[in-house]
Amino acid sequence: MDNLEGLPEAELLRLAQAGNENAFLVLYERLKGGIFRYAFFMTNSNSAAEEVTQEVFISLLRDAGRYSEALGDLAGFAFGIARNLVRRIGRRERAFRPLPDIETLENLPAGLVSEPDDVPRQLVRAEAIESVRAAIASLPEHYRQAVVLCDLCEISYAEAASRLECAVGTVRSRLNRGHALLAQKLKLLGKQRSELRAPGPEGCLI
Repeated sequence: MDNLEGLPEAELLRLAQAGNENAFLVLYERLKGGIFRYAFFMTNSNSAAEEVTQEVFISLLRDAGRYSEALGDLAGFAFGIARNLVRRIGRRERAFRPLPDIETLENLPAGLVSEPDDVPRQLVRAEAIESVRAAIASLPEHYRQAVVLCDLCEISYAEAASRLECAVGTVRSRLNRGHALLAQKLKLLGKQRSELRAPGPEGCLI
């Protein structure tokens, strides 16, 4: 398998489609992490992310003839498939399911806690990771795409712009707006939890 490691992804796909299992395994290892991570944070579901990842590779093998290097890098082509699958799941399920309990705030990359300054402070100090999950999942899709790609998948603005087929300035604008919305949502959720915990005059919670 070592002699396959240095091959470009387009060549690996060609070999995989021709029946080379090792080429498929190398391609899978290269692309699966980014696809799964993107689908995971976009759908807020581990099982949905697994479904998307599996379907992306099935689609790549089945419809490899649809891809040509003129369309750009294979990772970008695979992302386009994943993006369509995520949208289909969103239409199918309508509601986002909670992330697995093993996910904690510490697992989120430092990129999420970026500008504006009030966003990282709220994220770092969040008492319940569920609030962060809910806030990200509730963002409008175009803002959520920017936050997930740039903050959670940690790709560059230029690469995100290529994936989303928009200008770099548009990605920056959506990311800033997404951060601002996250700050508002986290503040509101924090206030609601605080009010719920506040005891009444008789020392009870009602």
